[in-house]
Amino acid sequence: MQRGRFLKLVRRALAEVPDPFATWLENVDVLVEKRPTKRQRQELGLQPGETLFGLYEGIPQTERDSGYGMVLPDTITIFQEPLEQTFRDDAELVEEVRLTVLHELAHFFGMSDDELHRLGLD
Repeated sequence: MQRGRFLKLVRRALAEVPDPFATWLENVDVLVEKRPTKRQRQELGLQPGETLFGLYEGIPQTERDSGYGMVLPDTITIFQEPLEQTFRDDAELVEEVRLTVLHELAHFFGMSDDELHRLGLD
């Protein structure tokens, strides 16, 4: 899939985020990269053959206190190649991009992987 079309899938998923949650996304950058970097893979302890569809990097909303400020935006990165390689059907890819964006946004709002698993966003 061309990068422009993939970006549209990510933008569409972000556009579906309902208020009031969407208003909290002003200080978070959403990026699309081909694949995780070596540093990201090492920091997460990913083994060869393990894949990553998205990554939230920052301080979740639930962990911020009155001293939080003057920081760079949090980032959510969506990785195009792993998603495309795993989900070759267009409909499946569209849905998985949506779920990946929601999953990483949930981390931004402070949800754990266990909570996401219970909600079916893992």
